Amino acid sequence: MSQKILGIIGGGQLGSMLSVAAKKLDIQTTVYCDDKEAPVQNFCDEFIFGAYDDKEKILEFAKKVDVVTYEFENIPFETLNEINKLKPVLPKPSVNRLIQHRLAEKDFINKLNIRTTRYVSVEKKSDIDTLADFLPGILKTTTMGYDGKGQYPIKKIEDLNLLNIDFSKGYILEKLVKLKKEISVIVTRFGNNDFEIYEPIENTHQDQILKYSKIPAEINNKILEQSKNWATQIAEELKYIGTLCVEFFIDRNENLYVNEIAPRVHNSGHLTINAYNVSQFENHIRAVCSLKKIPLKKLSNAKMINLIGSQIEAYRKNINLNNNEFFFDYLKKEIKEKRKMGHITTLL
Repeated sequence: MSQKILGIIGGGQLGSMLSVAAKKLDIQTTVYCDDKEAPVQNFCDEFIFGAYDDKEKILEFAKKVDVVTYEFENIPFETLNEINKLKPVLPKPSVNRLIQHRLAEKDFINKLNIRTTRYVSVEKKSDIDTLADFLPGILKTTTMGYDGKGQYPIKKIEDLNLLNIDFSKGYILEKLVKLKKEISVIVTRFGNNDFEIYEPIENTHQDQILKYSKIPAEINNKILEQSKNWATQIAEELKYIGTLCVEFFIDRNENLYVNEIAPRVHNSGHLTINAYNVSQFENHIRAVCSLKKIPLKKLSNAKMINLIGSQIEAYRKNINLNNNEFFFDYLKKEIKEKRKMGHITTLL
């Protein structure tokens, strides 16, 4: 039997770690990306450079692979749909279309009787004048945006006058909760009610970018069970195949809220590479490539630190790690402020 070829759209660190996990499973990877300098080229078997709306190039990519997945959600739905006519795309394109739109995503979650923060659609600047009840809040673009991009904290209506916002793009205003902490739950769905689920991960952000993740999360048993139940309920309702992450807020009264769904492997789950017998990346590949599921076992407590911007330099010059520390360099050529360059996981 010939070796299976997995197509991955997107060439950043998630695509790189998926490629590393695929090699372990004897699966070849062909990556399609619109960045000529994509670091995934250091890890995959074949790389194709092209725009995400270049139909000809996309079809050339699709013909080379057996199944397609993606490392980030902001890929045009039309592109995924075209590929899906030739080769299976997992998670399916309709999942991506839903989650690309923040308002549709929040509506979907609420219809499952799962709590989110209060939110409202904002179509024009004057809408905000009637929405004092939603302040303080965060104004977000309904599409695109990650790591804090396209997000504007609004404490009072006057704050809007200081911002130059094009309301033709569509926005959602989310009321802030009195935040105690943030957690994420990563789940891999293989089929109907067939899951592997990782324990909740506690996350700390700096400048709206994930900085630290750790397990176990310091949460009560009710929140632990509720977060896992909600994550599996969402994955089941989406008929999702692969690894998915649900990000949660916990307020000061110990109420749990879904913040957002990431239809892919997730930054907070990097610690699963070293803390579990099967990482989120390997489980994603097992699910989308219809490989055997292996029961999940936690090997150790752990914490993960993202290396942002120039923080990578010291580690590139002199790696002096303890036996319980694991360094992953994403091999990005250009160091930029607020750019994720690598991470370190420490087993505890």
